[in-house]
Amino acid sequence: MSNNSTSVQEKWPQGKRCAVVITFDFNDIQGILSQVPAVAGREKTLSVWRYGTLRGIDRILAMLAEKNLRSSWVVPGIVADDHPQKITQIARAGHELATSGYEFAKFDDLSLEEQVSSLQRGQAALKAYTGEQPRGFRIPAGNWAPGFADALSEAGIDWSSSWRGDDLPYFQPTSTGEQSQLVELPMHYELEDEPYFAFNLSPAVPPAQSRIASYRHTLGNMKMDFDGFYRFGLCYVLRLHPEVIGTAGRIGMLAELLDYITSKPDVWVATAGEVADWWRQTQPQNEASHPAQIWQQHTQNGVQP
Repeated sequence: MSNNSTSVQEKWPQGKRCAVVITFDFNDIQGILSQVPAVAGREKTLSVWRYGTLRGIDRILAMLAEKNLRSSWVVPGIVADDHPQKITQIARAGHELATSGYEFAKFDDLSLEEQVSSLQRGQAALKAYTGEQPRGFRIPAGNWAPGFADALSEAGIDWSSSWRGDDLPYFQPTSTGEQSQLVELPMHYELEDEPYFAFNLSPAVPPAQSRIASYRHTLGNMKMDFDGFYRFGLCYVLRLHPEVIGTAGRIGMLAELLDYITSKPDVWVATAGEVADWWRQTQPQNEASHPAQIWQQHTQNGVQP
């Protein structure tokens, strides 16, 4: 796979062994309304997701400030408009803000033009409260249409954290075959909080209604995953949610995980934008066999995957 042949010492700045990016998806109630429309108007149920805005964000920002760590926050424009004070609070604390479009939309249901419109309105909403155009994007749900990666670059987006399928950043190919400037920071489900802890009793979320995972076992899993990323010199992207990880008990678990990660002297904890900038400046384009290149070849004429 592309770039994995590069030695550990050549991948990251100042001889660092691996990169760590801490990301938060601040969706308030928009994510669950998109996922389970039946909860609209059920205020008791929606209060589960509003908790992140009410309590989780403050708790997370305080913990990150205590540890002098910065992170990247992904926010739909509609959430920014609903909670502008939280957006300015996150920005003033020194964290990066990125967009997931305006609505929390399932991109499979949108045309390319509608996807681009959502992106642009999401950028505008964040810029209105921070004064800065977001440089990052995470797809809220579904898959983007062929041509959307070009639209991201044209809109000034230079990193995405939407796809999976690799342990290191890679480039989202352009439709023209020209060198790409859009860096993808791939995610892994095991590095997210929702598969362990997302829970609502009625209606059941997730539908299978699994038990809430053991905090101690979850922390052990995440430490073991980090050990693997550290050993092989990779890019460890945490994806967290204020309503999930920001509870009174779980914030301690996250603090312990971050203490474990930063106990290593050669770990580079950076924002998504900083890692993308480094990758763009120092690493080659994807090899032809990379899955992103194959996807581009099969969809380059606008054919839906």
